Amino acid sequence: MAEAGWRERRIEVQGRSVFVRMGPDVPGSIPLVHVHGFAVSGSYLLPTARALARRATTLIPDLPGYGRSAAWGHALGIPSLAWALREVLDALGLEKVVLIGNSMGGPVSLEVAHSAPDRVAGIVLASPAGGMHNQPLGRALLQLARDVRRESPRMIPVVLPDYLRFGPLNGLHLFSELVRFPSLERLLRTPVPTLAVLGSRDPLMPPMARVRELGRLAPPHLTVVVIDGAAHAMNYSHPGELAHVIGCWLDGSDITDDPGQPGVARVLPISREDV
Repeated sequence: MAEAGWRERRIEVQGRSVFVRMGPDVPGSIPLVHVHGFAVSGSYLLPTARALARRATTLIPDLPGYGRSAAWGHALGIPSLAWALREVLDALGLEKVVLIGNSMGGPVSLEVAHSAPDRVAGIVLASPAGGMHNQPLGRALLQLARDVRRESPRMIPVVLPDYLRFGPLNGLHLFSELVRFPSLERLLRTPVPTLAVLGSRDPLMPPMARVRELGRLAPPHLTVVVIDGAAHAMNYSHPGELAHVIGCWLDGSDITDDPGQPGVARVLPISREDV
């Protein structure tokens, strides 16, 4: 890790090694744990994690079977990954955290929040995947193919080794489970403060009109923000804007756009009248 204060650590989950990137300690803060998407490691989350590292202790684990963590023998499903993430928190001695999940990391974070709400101060869902809009599997694969063309080419050398290591069969199996996962139902019943950040160019997300319609059913502690110009991997392509939005939300202040960063952030107005 080139930046001062960042370090690497290995812990054990069920006797298997799990790799964790850790930013500088920020005493008195609630740690921020960044949760990666399917078939990749946490390396592409580093741009946003670095942008948030001064405000809270920051950690990026490679979930079991991913990246530099030990193989598990088979691809863990989303509930099992949520269990493994809780085991990671236990091994690191983290009693309460904020989870920041991208793509599959969103459903994993939601599962942790539902199963152990006392451990989660809040969750940030950056481009959460899964649910009706991604079904059936063929539709989701087409959405994924469209998104690849919209992402920064600079991300290819970051994630390609992870994809190759994870393997196409494991990737297809897990992506199929992700598509079927009831992300919307989990989101509408989230038991903790939740920030959902969507990209206007993300083909895996439903249209904004549909998001507003569904948002009327959500609890008042759900906030939805759109970053214009962002696709699915906004943690890599728009780290400054995403970190600014997360910082505003953590501070409990109005969420505004950072004019010095690519993309334009706007809170999605949602009327919860007559619900």
